[in-house]
Amino acid sequence: MSMKRLPLLLLSLIALATAVRGLAADTAEATRLSREEFIAAITRDLTGHFRLEGELQLELLRPWSAPEKTAAAWETVLLEYPVTASSSMMLRCRTLADGVPAGDFTLVVRATLWRDAWAARQPLALGAGFDPALLDARRVDFLRERDVLPASAGDRSYIIGRAVSAGRTLTWRDITRRPLVRKGETVEVSATYGQLLVTLKGVALESGAQGDSVSIRNPDSRKDFTATVIDENRVQVRF
Repeated sequence: MSMKRLPLLLLSLIALATAVRGLAADTAEATRLSREEFIAAITRDLTGHFRLEGELQLELLRPWSAPEKTAAAWETVLLEYPVTASSSMMLRCRTLADGVPAGDFTLVVRATLWRDAWAARQPLALGAGFDPALLDARRVDFLRERDVLPASAGDRSYIIGRAVSAGRTLTWRDITRRPLVRKGETVEVSATYGQLLVTLKGVALESGAQGDSVSIRNPDSRKDFTATVIDENRVQVRF
């Protein structure tokens, strides 16, 4: 095959592919919008808008009738969003039939957001280290129990902040960051000013986890200052 004929052949193939796609679009079956497709589209829209993690499920609380039109491609978009996702929401949406508006709707929906949360397999004592091996994952509706601890959260930098009985679902109030600096203990202070680094000893006036700001006292001058916890018994001050 000559090189001159090659571009002509490619153009022919492109034209053929375009014609096939057009024929497929023309012969696509036109249908009415189903209730399932309508709810699925709203669910995807809300999940993306609020960046929800888990499985969002919606239930229409009022009767709904599909538009009378038929179309090969249906689209449903929300016109307004609630301030926040909740277990009961009023929504305004529009349906598009092959890109043409086919109806606006105001809906009231009941919503659930199913996601795994941590539950205590056995009693957890105050001050114990956070250990996923002592926990079970439990399916929970996060729109009703907003403070529960997701099974994707928590690590060994946390401790149990209050006693938890066996079988209870954990909440964020049940854990706290493990303190790296404790009140009354001597800590190493790193003070930096530009390229200058000075280290000294100080006494912690309060406890703190990594990243916390705590009050430190210089035992020689008796002056207090604020430093950031960076490691076990180590804090840092920047000038």
